[in-house]
Amino acid sequence: MQYIGITHRGESWAAALVDSRVFPLAPVAGFWADAAGWQDKSVSLASGVAGASVSGNSASDAGSWLERGSVTEVPLVPASARVICVGLNYKAHVAEGSYKDQELPPYPTLFGRWTASLSVGNVPVPVPAGEDGLDWEGEVAAYIGQRVESADEATAAESVFGYSTFNDITARRAQKLTSQWTLGKNGDFTGPLGPLVSRDEVGDLRDGLQVRTRVNGVEAQNGNTRDMIFSVPAIIALISQTLTLHPGDIIATGTPEGVGYARTPQWLLQPGDTVEVEIDKLGTLTTPVGDLSLRGRA
Repeated sequence: MQYIGITHRGESWAAALVDSRVFPLAPVAGFWADAAGWQDKSVSLASGVAGASVSGNSASDAGSWLERGSVTEVPLVPASARVICVGLNYKAHVAEGSYKDQELPPYPTLFGRWTASLSVGNVPVPVPAGEDGLDWEGEVAAYIGQRVESADEATAAESVFGYSTFNDITARRAQKLTSQWTLGKNGDFTGPLGPLVSRDEVGDLRDGLQVRTRVNGVEAQNGNTRDMIFSVPAIIALISQTLTLHPGDIIATGTPEGVGYARTPQWLLQPGDTVEVEIDKLGTLTTPVGDLSLRGRA
């Protein structure tokens, strides 16, 4: 099953997505309060598609199937969510950049994004002032579907509700100012997410999903999730030893080799460019690049 966030009745709602149509299910916070239950309901809903409703729930009067093109999409992420990103999680990516002379880390390199930096497909991202351009990082985002506290890897694996495409678009100058990456990883609209695809349709990332990034149609990245240094269950289990994860939290799992700053000469995104992230079973996420004037939307 696939889901997106939409603006509905003046707030952010979760919606089931089938082909080009969406059905509003519940406000985002309500969806994540019972993600498994909403999955069961939405699967039944999808089997009927047109004219279907969800009986026994307040969403039964939420409307009917809508054309996707008629709604405004928003991230399917509650305001309370933590977005925890993994850096340096593919060996070839470690080897290509400024960390190439270092040993592989014994633990995943983790950093945070604020939900305010998140966006969705086809929303232009501005190049910040002082940057020579933006860099792409195509990757898989994993969504937590249940509370996770001090978990082992088996429990952590079961906590994943689903996955989506993600582009961890980065302002490299800001990122490299200090040893902490927060500033360069939180630019306006720099965290676009694609539709959420439930785990049962995706399977285990260790079995391998191809991750491809294209810039203006030219392939820039082509990696596979089986080459991750740290698996999603291992990452979640480690995080859960320190902080409790909640439904709607996101783990961005890292990017393969092929980023722009590591090239000679550097290849960075400029206004007018378009970057696409295509991942097996998850679809294609498209993001246009604009100029500084777009920051007025933030």
